[in-house]
Amino acid sequence: MTTATHPLPPTAPWSLPYRGTVAMACLIIAESAIFTIFVVAYLFYLGKSLYGPTPREVLAVPYFFTICLLSSSLTVHFASKSLAHGKRTAFLILWLLTIILGALFLFGTAQEWHRLIYDHGLTISTNLFGTTYYSLVGLHATHVIVGLLMLSIVFLLGIAGRVGPEQSARIGVLSLYWHFVDSVWIVVFTVVYVLGR
Repeated sequence: MTTATHPLPPTAPWSLPYRGTVAMACLIIAESAIFTIFVVAYLFYLGKSLYGPTPREVLAVPYFFTICLLSSSLTVHFASKSLAHGKRTAFLILWLLTIILGALFLFGTAQEWHRLIYDHGLTISTNLFGTTYYSLVGLHATHVIVGLLMLSIVFLLGIAGRVGPEQSARIGVLSLYWHFVDSVWIVVFTVVYVLGR
């Protein structure tokens, strides 16, 4: 009695990952460590301010601006996919939408800071809450600004016709950074506006 043997399907040869992706992964790991320090500091000093204002008294949950930022992860993802498939117009539209959503989030952060400083007198030197709040949220806002600058440069290059499918791997690397910024906000939002209040 003989048994039929089925040959295994051929497997693609292994190749090194794209070095841009590796570099971005290393940057994200390093930046995650920095954010972890700031998050731990915020949680450690939570409720230890000797005088107000306190988070419960002055913080308003930024639902709309959070939705804007998290939605930008979808638009940057689909923009990257569109470019890889040669759909340059769709790429530019989605990329611009990502920039607009990120800018809206940044506007919301600036609006909140203005209200906290001028309406409630909360500055970075007011109390421990002010120090840790502005440090943590400010660190994230700085990363959003850097991301928006990079996204804007790519958009301008795209308008000039210098971004095509051959750059899709590089665009994917930049998308990873933007996804990281969005993911970090989920942690910051949870710590500051959910646990911290």
